[in-house]
Amino acid sequence: MASELELSSTFIPSLYKPAALLPIARHRQNLLYLIETFSITIVIGHTGSGKTTQLPQYLDQAGWTTEGKIIGVTQPRRVAATTVATRVAEEMRCKVGEEVGYSIRFEDVTSAATRIKFLTDGMLLREALVDPLLSRYSVIMVDEAHERSLSTDVLLGVLKKIRNMRPELRIVISSATLQAEDFLRFFASGEAKNEHDGEVGGGVGRIISIEGRMYPVDILFLEKPAEDYVERAVKTVFDIHTREADGDILLFLTGREEIDNAIQKISEGAAIFHPKAQALLPLPLYAGLTNEQQLYVFEPAPENTRKVIVSTNIAEASVTIDGIVFVIDCGFAKLRAYNPNTGIETLTAVPISKASATQRAGRAGRTKPGKCFRLYTQHSYELLPETTTSEIQRSNLASVVLQLKALGIDNIVRFGFLTTPPAELVIRAFELLYSLGAVDDYAKLTKPLGVRMAELALEPMMGKALLSAPSFGCLSEVLSVAAMISLQGSVWILHEDDKKATENARRKFAVEEGDHLTYLNVYHAFTTKGKKDSKWCRDHSLNYQSLSRAVSIRTQLKRYLARYGIQADESVSSTMQQSDPSKLSESVRRCLTAGYFAHAAKMQPDGTFKTVNGGLTLHAHPSSLMFNRKADWVIFHEIQENRDKIFIRDVTRVEKNWLLEYAPEYYKVS
Repeated sequence: MASELELSSTFIPSLYKPAALLPIARHRQNLLYLIETFSITIVIGHTGSGKTTQLPQYLDQAGWTTEGKIIGVTQPRRVAATTVATRVAEEMRCKVGEEVGYSIRFEDVTSAATRIKFLTDGMLLREALVDPLLSRYSVIMVDEAHERSLSTDVLLGVLKKIRNMRPELRIVISSATLQAEDFLRFFASGEAKNEHDGEVGGGVGRIISIEGRMYPVDILFLEKPAEDYVERAVKTVFDIHTREADGDILLFLTGREEIDNAIQKISEGAAIFHPKAQALLPLPLYAGLTNEQQLYVFEPAPENTRKVIVSTNIAEASVTIDGIVFVIDCGFAKLRAYNPNTGIETLTAVPISKASATQRAGRAGRTKPGKCFRLYTQHSYELLPETTTSEIQRSNLASVVLQLKALGIDNIVRFGFLTTPPAELVIRAFELLYSLGAVDDYAKLTKPLGVRMAELALEPMMGKALLSAPSFGCLSEVLSVAAMISLQGSVWILHEDDKKATENARRKFAVEEGDHLTYLNVYHAFTTKGKKDSKWCRDHSLNYQSLSRAVSIRTQLKRYLARYGIQADESVSSTMQQSDPSKLSESVRRCLTAGYFAHAAKMQPDGTFKTVNGGLTLHAHPSSLMFNRKADWVIFHEIQENRDKIFIRDVTRVEKNWLLEYAPEYYKVS
């Protein structure tokens, strides 16, 4: 047995419990009976109960994948879809992409043999564009539905419609909270009553709880509020490291910059420890990492080493990391918030809900009793909202409206949402889509533009820019820009110790007119010089993996366009680049304006920017080339709010008359 154990520990990338010991195992028969009998089954179980990895396998073994049918399992996040698929493929002893596969934006790892498919909610919605009844699926499991992401909510509404036409389809919804009854009521509403009337869900479905074994978790609060939670978090890491027993640490922060900053401080601090003392290994976890980087987090710590995983709220529910005994919770998470008055969506760190705080603390009690250090006071905790507002009530709904229209749902107002979005947000979405030319005066999708925008896996503004590119004669360039912008994460490798090095590397590629054209330069240089040579990337402080991904995203976007008969002639663009670079630069910037006119801002004498209606003061993000540069008007890709300032990222200089030319309905000169 000993030899077997050693063998398996070298094969399995992480310390998972054998499937038979997971809490879900003893519910197997009951689950299969409910799914057989009812069309809706709601499974309540903590993250780590095994529902995501085991239930699809039970269904596969029970015959739900015969006759070419497949089981689909949706995840709100890409990281979860890829890591869980990897895990299940291992348990089923196949390669990812064979019997078990995954599909996320710009990456489809499935084959004709795939029987269990993990995918993001958004990808399943895209499949419904081609196959409105999702007829290939026998069971669809919507995992982590309590996160109430935008796509999850839309998907639940679409599934409710599909169920009326396909009563044989089985829908399993897994949720870690008390929202289970709301989900069941939602599906049961509008059903004919029958003899099961007394029970929630009637003859439609049932709720089953498979709570995992939780060990007790001690919760500790601060006595007085922390001034800087990142610093306080790092101090807490060292306190735990010096005073507490063995066990890994999971630290929740809000975003990539904070995480990189904390990891740097932990690494510097760890170097001071006595060489014989246990080592500290800090690892990041956020959406912009490559798959390889994400999988490091699951590897057991090397001997005599304590792992410190520094994560966004991705580790709150989506993925389970074993060996965590201590959780440090900063009490904040970055949430999207859309302001219908300014028409601008910000990413802002806001206090989490009590439900999230409970989820986070629960991560410490998986393998043995643990401790959760909350970097806020008991009083602050009492003031937190009970649950997080669902995304559909605080987001820019343009892409949702576009998707529903493309799915043939014309009356958006009467669509069965789990939570009805505020009317103002829906009106705003239509205004933007109308000004982009995606819907007409009757709010119908325009052909071909609106239909194509809905099919492209891009947000509406970028989709419009890309589809307009042929008329500006810069399709090849805008394809590259779109691929670079679609990367989640930076193409630059930041040398924290040597900020000058990063700056100099950037300057080599920098283009006066701003970030988008600089990305174009980087992409061009990478494909001509660095594609085969990761050393070239290191020398230029560029992230080889991110850029390789940009190449594959570009190939896919190009393939999409080819379907519409739009071909990118790569030879023309390179000749134009040599013959008249300034003309090319202008074409690209005009084309981007045609898509991003709603994200325009005017520079002020003090170097800040103001939105067109003068409502918001914006600052160029330090990573932008427009930081400390002069421009009259700019367009930008996104906005981020940090503590007290609002930053714009990916900024490009444009001309005021272009805004009027490409968006006459949107901008009226007063």
